[in-house]
Amino acid sequence: MSLNLAETLSSIETQAEAADWRAAIRLAGAGLVAGGATTPAYTDEMIAAIEKHGPYIVIAPGIALAHSRPSPAVLTGGLSWVSLATPVEFGNAANDPVTLVIGLAAKDHDAHLQVMQALAAVLSDSAAMKRLTAAATADEVRAVLGDLAAAAA
Repeated sequence: MSLNLAETLSSIETQAEAADWRAAIRLAGAGLVAGGATTPAYTDEMIAAIEKHGPYIVIAPGIALAHSRPSPAVLTGGLSWVSLATPVEFGNAANDPVTLVIGLAAKDHDAHLQVMQALAAVLSDSAAMKRLTAAATADEVRAVLGDLAAAAA
């Protein structure tokens, strides 16, 4: 049975405003903190990882998967969803600008892989991505993800 992302998301923000990539990561991090998945230190760890390794988190056109290594700042596994009203450049020539930032916190490598597998299924579904891109509310995002989980069950 695959992971239901609609149930895993601890926070969803649509049409958010971010001045730059750091602000976009901070929004995703704030969602993880609000959902009880991480402490604020994890947001700083995500930003530090990008500063050290570059914009590797921009995994597909318009999509950034904000994350860092499992650490004491991760309290439990969680996901946050931030769709941006105005696209933001991360410095990834192939996949910029970014309109969706997904924050990922995982306690261990296995949990990280399980979430990545579920996300890959969603991101590779062009019809679902059109619906998710058009979603104007958190309820709409959850409905699309719930439909996908039900179809996969």
